[in-house]
Amino acid sequence: MLNWMNRLLGGRSNTPRESKAFAGHTMLTLSQLGPAQWSGRGYASLVNQGFMRNPVVYRCIRLIAEAANRVPLTVVADGQKVADHPLAELLARPNGRQSGAELLEAVYAYLQTAGNAYLQAGIVDGAVRTLFVLRPDRMSVVAGRDGWPVAYDYKAGGRTTRISQEPLPVPGVLHLALFHPMDDHYGMAPLDAAQTSLDIHNASAQWNKALLDNAARPSGALVYSAAGETSPKTSSAGSRASWRSSFRGRRMRAGRWFSMAGWTGRPSP
Repeated sequence: MLNWMNRLLGGRSNTPRESKAFAGHTMLTLSQLGPAQWSGRGYASLVNQGFMRNPVVYRCIRLIAEAANRVPLTVVADGQKVADHPLAELLARPNGRQSGAELLEAVYAYLQTAGNAYLQAGIVDGAVRTLFVLRPDRMSVVAGRDGWPVAYDYKAGGRTTRISQEPLPVPGVLHLALFHPMDDHYGMAPLDAAQTSLDIHNASAQWNKALLDNAARPSGALVYSAAGETSPKTSSAGSRASWRSSFRGRRMRAGRWFSMAGWTGRPSP
């Protein structure tokens, strides 16, 4: 207690002398390098990580769908444009819940996110009366003995409905698919090829947000505790070499710590 009061009243003049020593140990590098972490493949991951979280992907898909939807559709019979035609009426009002523009915009958006779009024909009295767009992740091809689709299974609400492809008068499902070099039935979405860039963009946004949340503080600091105000030349050169080897290259090495005698890694408060 007296020693504490003596320091408080006397200031640094009464503080005991401190001495530090450098033990001269060799440097020890600790690092665990791992591969990059990528989001999962598939329609659900592309939609969640891309269209629903990335503003660039969202805007690109909307621009493509909206631009394609502005192309006017006309019915031509015997070389003449026909305004009053059952097909024109069907395209203008395909079903009771969607307009023609809404249905076609969904078709174009599904092609960009899934590479596939499905239109179901509602057939009444031998004629197509309605059109419905179906979610690609709920559809699966039922192949026949020759490998070509004979039906499609639609799964929703724990139930599976099989839609036949018998032409009465047209097949029940119109399947639109973008080119896929490795698949006979399903198309490849443009978003599939952009998934690596998408993950990098999302990771960069998360990094920047974390930096803002932490007031731009560094993740840690190296504090030298050996004798003198600066480290010995050998230790300083060794530390710089270790930093360069641990944090350069194309592998992700950020956040890896190393320690050496006289140096202590301290995380930010």
